[in-house]
Formats: sequence, C-alpha cells, structure tokens
Amino acid sequence: MSVSVRIPTPLRKLTNGADEVNVEAANIGQLIDNLEAAHAGLKDRLCDEKGEIRRFVNVYVNDEDVRFLDGRATALKDGDEVSIVPAIAGGRM
Repeated sequence: MSVSVRIPTPLRKLTNGADEVNVEAANIGQLIDNLEAAHAGLKDRLCDEKGEIRRFVNVYVNDEDVRFLDGRATALKDGDEVSIVPAIAGGRM
C-alpha cells in the first residue's frame, strides 16, 4: 500500500528537503523500516534502541495517534496519510 508521509522540518535534511514522501508499507513498523531504507538516519530519530517509537515522537495515521491504535502494528491502507510530529517542550510557567 502506498501511503503519504508528512516529514517535519527538523527531519527534512534526511529527505533532501522533501516535506512529504510516499512509502509502500502495510503497517507503521514496516513504514519506519522502509523510510530508513530510502532515507538513512530516519529510524534512529524515530525509534529508540528497542525499536519502539520514541516518547517525544508522535505518529498519526489520518489524524489518529498510533499510540491509541496498535503502535508499530497499526495497519495502513492505500492512500492513508501519516504525519510525524516531534513533541515540543519548553516555555515558561
């Protein structure tokens, strides 16, 4: 299945400046592996040493957070839109 992946600004240097890439994948885990194959270095930014999505990285499939779906096993279908959104921290209280 071909899905569209929105790439956040801090990671675009790994996609030659592309803000969106198309990837063939059946689930989020495969999508991350295929992103890595096409754009070396992305997996290290998205996943921890155990291969799990990092706490400060949010991944959405059609506006649904994969943490509340099936995580890396979240199924994808042709035409889905995946957004990678790094968490932002800081500021004043």
